[in-house]
Amino acid sequence: MTASATTRRLRLGVNIDHVATLRNARGGAMPDPVRAAKLAQAAGADGITLHLREDRRHIRDADLPAVQQAVDIPINLEMAATDEMGRIALAQKPHAICIVPERREERTTEGGLEVAGDEARLRDFIAPLAAAGSRVSLFVAPDEAQIEAAARVGARVVELHTGAYCDYCDAGDSAARDEELRRLFVAATLADELGLEVHAGHGLNFDNVGPIAAIPELVELNIGHFLIGEAVFIGLDRAIKEMRRLMDLARE
Repeated sequence: MTASATTRRLRLGVNIDHVATLRNARGGAMPDPVRAAKLAQAAGADGITLHLREDRRHIRDADLPAVQQAVDIPINLEMAATDEMGRIALAQKPHAICIVPERREERTTEGGLEVAGDEARLRDFIAPLAAAGSRVSLFVAPDEAQIEAAARVGARVVELHTGAYCDYCDAGDSAARDEELRRLFVAATLADELGLEVHAGHGLNFDNVGPIAAIPELVELNIGHFLIGEAVFIGLDRAIKEMRRLMDLARE
């Protein structure tokens, strides 16, 4: 890894799902995810991430085109590898698509995608999305087998699941935290060597983002729940700018 790559600016994708969660809790139109996307762009976000789930508990179908029309930064659509989501993605053609595992009973995405055991289906699913111009990413655990499989099925990007690292940080388990951080470093290096662009996300906050942002191969972090929660207290603009500052500090 060259020095220039080590110090390059890390992109911040802001996930606005939980603005939609608040809206859906009561019904109606407020708070508006489109307004959140505009505010995120103005605050310095490099992209907007949203997850269109099968049960529509967060973003609804109409939100995706509305956000696409409202901002000038790339849209990253998180979705499961289902026929329905494939049709929606091909119709809307977002800049990026991140394929994630999805179970109806979970509150949020738990664990990484099982790529190694589902290569043929994922290869067939990814091909038309890539042909339509979307950059396809796979959300995976920092595991060698999954990363190698991601490269084989035609993904251009992997997003490393940082949830375990964040959980160990919250629990104060420094030994397990450091081991998981080591795994993330190794996984990022492998993905980079295989020609994959490397992103990361899940559970990141002001206190734990620094060591992740310092991983030199990382190009982008996608952060949502914490930023939307922090916005309740300090506003979305300040929350995003502070995350941006901490990410930049980690690259100095």
